[in-house]
Amino acid sequence: MINEILGYITTILAGSAIVLGGIVEGYGYGLSLGTNWPYTNNIVELAGKGDPEAIHRIVATLVGIFSLILLIIDFNTITIIGFISIVATALLGMATLYVLAGKLPSIFQGFHDIAAYTTFITYLILATDYISPSKYIGFLISAITPPHFLYFVIFMGGVVTGTRRMKLSIGDVRKPKNRLQWAWVIHGIVAAIFFIALIILRYWIPLVFALIESAVGLWTYYQINKNPTKPGAVIGLHQLFSLAVVVSLIFFS
Repeated sequence: MINEILGYITTILAGSAIVLGGIVEGYGYGLSLGTNWPYTNNIVELAGKGDPEAIHRIVATLVGIFSLILLIIDFNTITIIGFISIVATALLGMATLYVLAGKLPSIFQGFHDIAAYTTFITYLILATDYISPSKYIGFLISAITPPHFLYFVIFMGGVVTGTRRMKLSIGDVRKPKNRLQWAWVIHGIVAAIFFIALIILRYWIPLVFALIESAVGLWTYYQINKNPTKPGAVIGLHQLFSLAVVVSLIFFS
């Protein structure tokens, strides 16, 4: 029982950290703490003043603490992978700061997003006890292989964010002219393949959420071009519907 409660708490915190990451981008707080990682001396004070990057890091820290507790009290395949994924998310979070500062390539942002979503998925499965460890591993494998390779969609979304460094507009992508526009186009192509795969597999509920997410994605594209440094809450909303797609894939596939 305690495992399930801690699993739900960790899941909610992990999902909140992902959405907060979108809020950080949406309101231009990506480098509000500079490249200092993971903390600054006044991080709690900044969080109290509403700095979403400070809140994001504190929430991520709580995910790490609960992850460690679960690893100690219930040492198994799922808690091991969960702990590894949160450590990877943290380390890649540091790398992401250097991506935003233009000192590392954008692929690190893509890998960071994969690690963050793996953390969320892991503790959701642990909390609900919905599938066995072997089926859980199978789910992760299916996320990186055809037909739907969900993780490639997530990865390219992160690459787009990293390439624009939370401050550049994407522009007209009908005739891609630069790395950012090509990253967005590739992200769109793999998303379209994802939709087709959901239809072929008859995953109707995930398809509905995916189509809603794609509409929010187009809105995100519009807002980024309108105000590239502060596109607004739509970035967090985009992440929220991404989480909804993931949850629906777990329970309705």
